[in-house]
Amino acid sequence: MWLMKSEPGSYSIDDLARDGRTHWEGVRNYQARNLMRDQMQAGDAVLFYHSNAQPPGVAGLARISQAAQPDPTAQDPNHAYYDPKAIPQNPWLMVELGFVAKFPCLVSLRELKDHPGLTGLMVIQRGARLSVQPVAPEHFRLIEQLGLGD
Repeated sequence: MWLMKSEPGSYSIDDLARDGRTHWEGVRNYQARNLMRDQMQAGDAVLFYHSNAQPPGVAGLARISQAAQPDPTAQDPNHAYYDPKAIPQNPWLMVELGFVAKFPCLVSLRELKDHPGLTGLMVIQRGARLSVQPVAPEHFRLIEQLGLGD
């Protein structure tokens, strides 16, 4: 289970709902890339998190619909995610993400921090800036319940 961050001005849960699925390209952090390569599998559940928003928080649910594959944007000099140091032998990766649900109300970062059942959740830790983060099953279920109003 995962939490994946996106700035809503770039790509929001509403964009994913409209598109149905998208390639999650542009990850340029080795730790995040390695998590996608080594642990993320098709079918894995995802908390879709709006970062750099007012307020930031979990906006909905998604699912990994295709496991990691090379991200061609890293090799395209005309693309915003181009990396001139990228090499095909050790590529940057992307996954395909499919829409599941938009939460009726955002589960804000403040709510995540204040909830006693979410101790240890990576996104609430100081300095935890990864755009791809593993989430413990019990944390995932609790956030899903908060977001769906169950």
